[in-house]
Amino acid sequence: MDYAQNSGMSAGKPLHSHTVALTELQAAALRGVLEGQGFEFEERPHMLYFARGPKITVGVYAKGPKAVVQGRGIEDFITFTLEPQVLGEATFGYEEVRSPEMFEPHFGVDESGKGDFFGPLVIAGVYVDGRIARALKDAGVRDSKAVTSDKVIRDLAKAIRAERVPASVVVVAPPRYNELYRKIGNLNRLLAWGHARVIEDLCGLCPECPRALSDKFADVRVLERALMEKGRKIQLDQRTKAESDYAVAAASILAREKFIDWLEEKGRALGVALPRGVSAAVKSAAGEIVSRQGAGALESVAKTHFKTAAEVAGAAG
Repeated sequence: MDYAQNSGMSAGKPLHSHTVALTELQAAALRGVLEGQGFEFEERPHMLYFARGPKITVGVYAKGPKAVVQGRGIEDFITFTLEPQVLGEATFGYEEVRSPEMFEPHFGVDESGKGDFFGPLVIAGVYVDGRIARALKDAGVRDSKAVTSDKVIRDLAKAIRAERVPASVVVVAPPRYNELYRKIGNLNRLLAWGHARVIEDLCGLCPECPRALSDKFADVRVLERALMEKGRKIQLDQRTKAESDYAVAAASILAREKFIDWLEEKGRALGVALPRGVSAAVKSAAGEIVSRQGAGALESVAKTHFKTAAEVAGAAG
């Protein structure tokens, strides 16, 4: 495990990134605005579009949808373009007024790796109060799924640790993951166990914290039943798109960092790059491992209940 005052703008600190939820109509309207301003468009994975201007870039993700604005001149773009021409309301700089619960003491929990064939399941949790939430906001901390660069993930994780944020990170490596999955037989129950473990750790670090928030990944009772002694004493909230909360976003960054570090280190040791997801490249890498070391070698690097494992083993005879 790793333990790591105002409602206006960011008190003189430069804003590195800004994420905002959109409707489908707003995403289309934003594209029209960007085209009218001469932005250049690129295709990017998981995005409706990616636009590059002279000072900023705008990535609009299909999931949500949501826009991630980065670069110099973010505040002017939000104030004079995004809000008046697309959103139709002024919200930037008023997060603490509109969503005060994000700045109140609470834990945020998120995970990485659950949909990836290779690598561990990583669950992380972070404690925030008003000071920490503002610092994370100023550092540009956001949902890891909105970050496509491993370098940016590591930079954000470094910024989180620089604030001495109380945190817990639990890494369930493939051998242990496979053992637990065979015993539990259900991914949501396994996730609930991991979330409960992290919440219990955080309760030990910050015993006065009254509340924990996580993304809703199953029936709320699944996680409630998994909570341990200390975790049962606090309020547990689960909701969709919880990663808009600074604590949950920070947890997602720490979990992703540990996941990508594990893949890189294990890949170097094996001499085989371990891709993410469940793509053809993943199947090819798995086949190479099996051809060198036999099907049993997948047990130490992959989640063997994925159908990819059976397909690769079958192809190898």
